[in-house]
Amino acid sequence: MKQSTLPLLGGVELGGTKCVCILGTGPGDVREQTSIPTGERDATLARINSVLDGWQRQHGPIQAMGLASFGPLDLRPAARHFGHITSTVKPGWEGTDVIGRLGTHRAIPVAINTDVNGAALAEGRWGAARGMKDYAYITVGTGVGVGLIVGGCPVFGCNHTELGHIRIARLQGDSWPGICRFHGDCIEGLASGPAIAARAGVPGDQIPSTSPIWEPVAHTLGQLLHTMLLATAPQRILMGGGVMERRPELLVRVREAFVRSLNGYLDLEDLTGGIGHYVVPPGLGPLAGPLGALALAADAHAAAAS
Repeated sequence: MKQSTLPLLGGVELGGTKCVCILGTGPGDVREQTSIPTGERDATLARINSVLDGWQRQHGPIQAMGLASFGPLDLRPAARHFGHITSTVKPGWEGTDVIGRLGTHRAIPVAINTDVNGAALAEGRWGAARGMKDYAYITVGTGVGVGLIVGGCPVFGCNHTELGHIRIARLQGDSWPGICRFHGDCIEGLASGPAIAARAGVPGDQIPSTSPIWEPVAHTLGQLLHTMLLATAPQRILMGGGVMERRPELLVRVREAFVRSLNGYLDLEDLTGGIGHYVVPPGLGPLAGPLGALALAADAHAAAAS
């Protein structure tokens, strides 16, 4: 197959469980991809740099780099700690200078954003949100994150959004405290992969689909959709991440919980074409995250060239 003549891009999706390094120009031209467990900080970053340096020797110069990282991140360009991880729940990673350790020393255009914002941008460029300016990508995995795109750009004011840590109206009768070390029963504390396993007392892949724990999980995620629809009215909401990929039946339950929560307040059929077209899996599947890093790299390259 003839390789693309587009600029060669490098990317890193820095996740709470694993980091994915990727090299290419887009979904039709991924030349290299490898995963590295997210372990001790310095060792993990050293392995990532070693992979990227090796690819550059093999494939030629990387023209731009995209870094899609778990957070929270300081994304204020003028801030002293721009590109640093801030108050993360990941032990040993608080204060990490992601952009400095993985990007700026390469003397090429570099863009950094959250992993979910990157995935959302990839879905808008290549996936299930093409042609849309207002949409959202939710990942349910090690954490719960939301990439919220309004007017074609990730929402950013004093900070990037952190919708996985909002509080919700709990399911009646559910008093389980949640596991978030900051908030207890926020959405991430109730519906992330580790939260589901902690509530069940067994790993997530051992929980039967008939288990009663899926009801509060679906309710929690339905509450998130309710909030997002009423706050920014996205044209479409994509739901991905490890939990959703391994439990595709959960999407149906989340849709049902969302509709129950709205309770007829808005006409979803008229506004969105129906719940089955409105809340959907990502078009890029599990590649949404890694391709998010390439989407950020493509934007960095275009900005440098303009």
